[in-house]
Amino acid sequence: MIGLTTYLEQTKYGVWDVRAGLLPQQYFDGVTGSGGVAVLLPPQPRVDAAAAAVLDGLDGLILTGGLDIDPERYGAERHPETNPPREDRDEWEFALLRGAEERGMPVFGICRGLQVINVAHGGTLHQHLPDALGTERYRIGRAQFATNTAVVDAGTRLAGIVGAGEIEVHSYHHQGVDGLGEGLIPTARTDDELVYAFEAPGEQYLVAVQWHPEQNSEDRRLFAALVAAASVYADSRGSRPNTHSGQEVGA
Repeated sequence: MIGLTTYLEQTKYGVWDVRAGLLPQQYFDGVTGSGGVAVLLPPQPRVDAAAAAVLDGLDGLILTGGLDIDPERYGAERHPETNPPREDRDEWEFALLRGAEERGMPVFGICRGLQVINVAHGGTLHQHLPDALGTERYRIGRAQFATNTAVVDAGTRLAGIVGAGEIEVHSYHHQGVDGLGEGLIPTARTDDELVYAFEAPGEQYLVAVQWHPEQNSEDRRLFAALVAAASVYADSRGSRPNTHSGQEVGA
């Protein structure tokens, strides 16, 4: 059972124009195509109690892509190109990550998800990479994913999944890692030295990539690795514990 975080967005479908939980299908195709069961996790109120209750029913967590994190979370003023804060999603994902790490649950971060993990570990972000690196190569716009090359370090968990050396990936972001968070190991970089993936040391399965692996339907290795780690986690605990505080979860 793999949870995937989602937006709450104003959405039009049929005759309706309402706020709805929203996530591109490619994400949950990555999970279901790798043998997992995808569970969508839109932001919810009473985040701590809700996150605990949700995590009790999951075996793995994917923090998906999306809009920018509120820069106040890493002590920075908002850059003009940074998206307006989405506090509901920020609070929800930080709570889910905190609870997943406390449980030793496998975690996979994608694009924004990598940035959430970095900030949660005390790291910082470049708010607009064209200012920091002088290039628009990571977000070309027009709803088109850019192709970039990352170099994966040998001897890392990531290399064990996708191989060491160069890998072509799909990118769509304008922010990236500046200061790396505590306890995180960089595992891939681009040729301009931008950290493009990291992981946690030791047995904890925490892998994060700045690119969008869900866009490559022919390469499910990162999703398959998360599902495999989640299966081990599920077996290790036998039945799902009920660890939440018993608070009422709801509006």
